[in-house]
Amino acid sequence: RSLAVVKTGEDVMRETPLRGAILTRVAASHIRVGTFQYITATEDEKNLKTLVDYTIDRHYPNIKNSNTAAIDLLKIVIEKQTELVTNWMRVGFIHGVMNTDNMAISGETIDYGPCAFMDTYDPQTVFSSIDEQGRYAYFNQPGITKWNLARFAECLVPLIDNDKDKAIKIATETINGFSEIYKKNWLQTMRNKLGLLEEDAKDESLIIDLLTWMHQNKADYTNTFCILMNENIKEAKIYKNENFLGWKEQWQERLKMHNNSPEKSLKLMRSANPLVIPRNHKVEEALEAANNDDLNPMKNLLKVLEKPYENQEGISEYQSPAPPSDQKYQTFCGT
Repeated sequence: RSLAVVKTGEDVMRETPLRGAILTRVAASHIRVGTFQYITATEDEKNLKTLVDYTIDRHYPNIKNSNTAAIDLLKIVIEKQTELVTNWMRVGFIHGVMNTDNMAISGETIDYGPCAFMDTYDPQTVFSSIDEQGRYAYFNQPGITKWNLARFAECLVPLIDNDKDKAIKIATETINGFSEIYKKNWLQTMRNKLGLLEEDAKDESLIIDLLTWMHQNKADYTNTFCILMNENIKEAKIYKNENFLGWKEQWQERLKMHNNSPEKSLKLMRSANPLVIPRNHKVEEALEAANNDDLNPMKNLLKVLEKPYENQEGISEYQSPAPPSDQKYQTFCGT
């Protein structure tokens, strides 16, 4: 989290000169996968054990006395990161620079300088100006998470078992379980977004059909779910589309299953779907005003974002998708 931003009074050179500032951050810790990689590179197993013990003491003391603490730590971090990236996907968040040094062992989102939220749904959405190959695109985030976790597992191998081959086998099997865990979490998250109770064999195809339609019709990711909740959002013409209405009929039939009710489904949807996100054009407006010593747009934006799941007064201004001129929006890591 950002605690404070203090101006330095000096400029810093990036693509253009920018006003300098110091950002004070708060987190449960700043221990990252990269921290373990650094220690591993020194080939100092004693320091590696010290780091593992410290991490467990600080974050996961419940496994402190375990005889399999290293593999238990790996499993917990997998769970934490799965939950984190699932929530990113849920709200359309794109981190932008998911290297191992930007993955916190605590399961918090850190070092997201070039991040942004997706407006129009496109699984290949990339905002970071330096991510030219789309490595950290929206849809790639789960796969990159697994890759980072594999690097973490490599670091723990000396502490998993004295037999290196056995340790590698245990670590590999554990990492290979990520995809199944993620898919289960993601499907449940998407069920929540659609207000679906329990599980049904056809849920995955229902979800994918909606996402495919959104992609093909350039639908707004956040607002599509708001419209399904009958929130007071200005509907684009695409929501009168025959294919969307056909999908909606299937969804409404699914809503009737498992003793569901309109009240239950709506409550579930409201817990999973933000009504407002920090849309890029509104963030840029606030930044531009702040650069001109007007902090009011920033304060107004932050006020709305404090309660993103509530229908607040004046919220409609922050729900409109970006104008066409912003469709190729890029972010820059100005740290």
